[in-house]
Amino acid sequence: MATPRREQERSKVTRQRLMEACVECLVERGWAGTTTTIVAERAGVSRGAQLHHYPTRAELVAAAVEHVGRARALEILEAARGLPAGPRRTEAVLGLLAGFYSGPLFAAALELWVAARTDELVREVVAPLEAQLGREAHKVAVELLGAREGRPGVRELIQATLDLLRGLGLAAVLSDDRERRRRILRQWARTLDRELAREYPHH
Repeated sequence: MATPRREQERSKVTRQRLMEACVECLVERGWAGTTTTIVAERAGVSRGAQLHHYPTRAELVAAAVEHVGRARALEILEAARGLPAGPRRTEAVLGLLAGFYSGPLFAAALELWVAARTDELVREVVAPLEAQLGREAHKVAVELLGAREGRPGVRELIQATLDLLRGLGLAAVLSDDRERRRRILRQWARTLDRELAREYPHH
């Protein structure tokens, strides 16, 4: 007979497999093609187990995107330890933060945004999820840029940075324009350095 602890561990593994399979399905099949049955099959999990953990598709998708979003935030913070100090740091940080708005997680989130535009039930799940992921990204950006949000205009500057990165991520969905993105991020890094230095002479 399984102990409660082993049962708990098994449940955690099952949820993780379901969430990862769900994000993969969103990327490959889109919202319309991501059904709970297909996700369960892909995860190698029984339909009963899937329903036990996530009774609806919306709950499963929300959990999946949140899970991957948090994992990405931790990955970015970890990777930042290897970034250089000095004049090129801000540009390097922007390149790292761009990871929030590229790759499989961004593609999965994009599927949800499009579905949420016309589906109220999806919107009810996606709106708070998007707000939460936005807070995660904001927190990471503040930490990596060494910004002090108590100063006037700094919070808006960080938010503008994240909006810029999201827009560049969206543009990259249709075309691979890395050189253009690199030039934009380099210029924005100069702007950030100038604006933040105005507030903090030691920056």
